[in-house]
Amino acid sequence: MPTGHRRRARCLTVFLALGLLLSACASSGRGKVRSEPGGGTGSITIWAHEGQDSENRALRRAVEAFNASQSDVKADLELIPGEDYTEMVARTDVSDLPDVLEFDGPTLANFVHSQKLAPLSWYVSVSTVANATKAVQLQGTVGHQLYGLAMYDSGLGIYGNRKILDAAGVAYPTTLEDAWSAGDFTRALEDLAADDADGKVLDLREASGLATEWGTYGFSPILWSAGGGLLDGSGKASGALDSASVVAAFKTFQSWKPYATPDPDAFARGGAALSWAGHWMYPAFHKALGDDLVVMPLPDFGNGPKTGQGSWSWGIGAATKNGRAAGKFLDFLLNDENVTAMTEANGAPPATVTGLDKSRLYGGKGPLRLFSEQLSAPCGSVITYVDTSCVATTRPAVVGYPVVTREFGKALEAIHTGTEPGIALAGAARAIDRALAEQDQTDR
Repeated sequence: MPTGHRRRARCLTVFLALGLLLSACASSGRGKVRSEPGGGTGSITIWAHEGQDSENRALRRAVEAFNASQSDVKADLELIPGEDYTEMVARTDVSDLPDVLEFDGPTLANFVHSQKLAPLSWYVSVSTVANATKAVQLQGTVGHQLYGLAMYDSGLGIYGNRKILDAAGVAYPTTLEDAWSAGDFTRALEDLAADDADGKVLDLREASGLATEWGTYGFSPILWSAGGGLLDGSGKASGALDSASVVAAFKTFQSWKPYATPDPDAFARGGAALSWAGHWMYPAFHKALGDDLVVMPLPDFGNGPKTGQGSWSWGIGAATKNGRAAGKFLDFLLNDENVTAMTEANGAPPATVTGLDKSRLYGGKGPLRLFSEQLSAPCGSVITYVDTSCVATTRPAVVGYPVVTREFGKALEAIHTGTEPGIALAGAARAIDRALAEQDQTDR
């Protein structure tokens, strides 16, 4: 969920050893279209989604700087309205796609399945790949091939109002090691509500819609922390999404309803003590609270605190005739100068090792260093995960992700409004399994 509710965060599976990235470029486009390296000179086309004005400016400047830095390659950028972007890529024939394109995390598996993306291994330098954070490499990988690299990642946690917490005598965690347990978090809500006029002390960003992608990004970490997942190792939701431990965790989540405010401005106004939100809320919250703003990890439901991770990535069109030139552009786009400019424009965590180290927000003793620490312990797109050593989780890179997120979001909304968690989660699991089975039959 990167820079606002229009941004989403996601994606993937197993960390690639660098040697695997050097494997040959796979064929693309329904077995007919194959990317070609070309001579590394000439013109390339670039598609990107139109984001915030500050992001658009940063991207345009990066393209202009690339063109000014050398004379071999001319890059032409086209910004496409964000609300239309993914659909446009999906319905465009692979032969008509650009040389370089952006894609949002959950679309990766689908675009790979429809053979719209070329592996990056032949075209992007080894040093560029090596400088990508492990979390981002996990996000961009499908079937042991790297298809995407990102300029920025995302962070998720709990923001707190230090003044309100201290006044209520509520001790709060500041590191992953001392994260609240789910029970501790519930008791903190009770203590805070006792000191609050209306008892509405928790902002869950309900205005963004729990049945939307925010719901999946923001609250699927509860699944993993409880030892479950959206899907199990065989790609089934039943037994993972509706396991006993997950149902128990969402009963706890449901118990927070009396403390939750639907007012999106409550936390910034000082009307709520806690906000379950992403990195994109930091600028507004810091402006409102200043030094009283504290950042905490999500609560631990038994298998360590987890967090969401992932964002928009860059890839190479499967039908490009100039893969080397496309790779040169991505090498340039992902350098420190451009990554820093973009992340200062949108406030997101840099997706490169060197960018993170240099970041005034996320590096060193920056105010959002907790998010950086979380991203340094990625789980990848875990199916069910009981490993307490990893923290940052991405959503499953499956072709049927849209139905997975839709059904989970519906269940989350139902639970929040009173439906028994076991019933809501079992219904979602059945719907997901049925849809994925039908899709599998169609693919065959």
